[in-house]
Amino acid sequence: MAVALTLLLVGCLLPGALCGQFESIIPKTIEVLKGSCVTIPCSFDVEDQYNVNLDNTCKALWRESTFGPDVFDSSNPQQKGQLIGDLTQKDCTTTLNDMQPQNNKVHNFRLECDNDLKYFFDGVKISVTDDPPRPTLTPPTLKVKEGTSVSLSCSAPAPCLSLPPNLTWSPGLGEGQETLQENQDKTKVKISVLNFNASHLHHGQEISCTAVYRKQDGSTESSVNTSLTADITYSPKKTTVSVSLSGPIRQDNIVTLTCSSSTNPAVKDYTWYRADGGQDTFMGTGRVLTVKASDVSGPFFCKAENELGSGRSDKKDLYVQRLHCGPYGGVLFWAVTGVSLTVNIVLTLCMVFLWKQRASMKPKEEDSTYMALDHTNRSPDYDVIAKRHT
Repeated sequence: MAVALTLLLVGCLLPGALCGQFESIIPKTIEVLKGSCVTIPCSFDVEDQYNVNLDNTCKALWRESTFGPDVFDSSNPQQKGQLIGDLTQKDCTTTLNDMQPQNNKVHNFRLECDNDLKYFFDGVKISVTDDPPRPTLTPPTLKVKEGTSVSLSCSAPAPCLSLPPNLTWSPGLGEGQETLQENQDKTKVKISVLNFNASHLHHGQEISCTAVYRKQDGSTESSVNTSLTADITYSPKKTTVSVSLSGPIRQDNIVTLTCSSSTNPAVKDYTWYRADGGQDTFMGTGRVLTVKASDVSGPFFCKAENELGSGRSDKKDLYVQRLHCGPYGGVLFWAVTGVSLTVNIVLTLCMVFLWKQRASMKPKEEDSTYMALDHTNRSPDYDVIAKRHT
């Protein structure tokens, strides 16, 4: 008997326990979206002698104050709401429809039966809001190594059981598994769990969960979201080499080579190699390497390394513009130069010779013309004419 009494007392001290007295278990506050419904989880107990009074004549009343008007009467089907629980089982769970700002008050539960059982229980503060609360992400941050199996949970309150929120994930990393769960105070919450394997492609992405709430009054649905930025650690990817010069590269050019890589965390070591057949020859270290073009023969590559691994670029050739062609290039160069010089000298001498020749020529026609006008060759007839006029 003592043991049974001890167990009963311990049980009454547990959260949510009812022990043969007038009391109720109702959430202290519930947040509800304007224009939507609210389901109030409710249970109660009565003193033992009143248990026999719990029958089908009992009804549930909800009032905004002890002496205020009834907001809901389970015996009146015209009122906007529904008694979901069974009063004979001490379950007073009730749904109130189309909540508006004027309903932003404390709602008290009253039990009335067609007998001696009538009692006012504690109430719940209903908070009517224009926007729903943002969903909760668990964990709130995401920092994992590539290849890790990730499980993200998104939860959003479901105050209206007939219109629970619809949860969606972005970007499309997979389908979330949805369930409706119960909080400690008996309120409901919609949960969506997303599972995927972390990839370096996810690094820096914003992963978002959106909750969409529909309303009973037909007004525009409300949507809110919560997001996090994925921090995925991975070894170097997409390692590449870039060259500072564009166009032909001459033998005497100084060339700057840059090694780039996508990685998280940052690269701690860069190493350069020249691929000589089947052997890799070390060229230097550092993200940037400066070399003389004539010193680079054969393809080369760089290697980037961080604490998780390394990445290697493709082999790259420098196309160096040579000053000679083949083993006889030097002889050919001087031969062409000599021939060109000789031709120029010959052409110059020919032009000088032709100029001198032209300068030494005598005009024959001019000589004969002047000779014809000379006195000594004048005709005798001219002399006779001249004497007559004198």
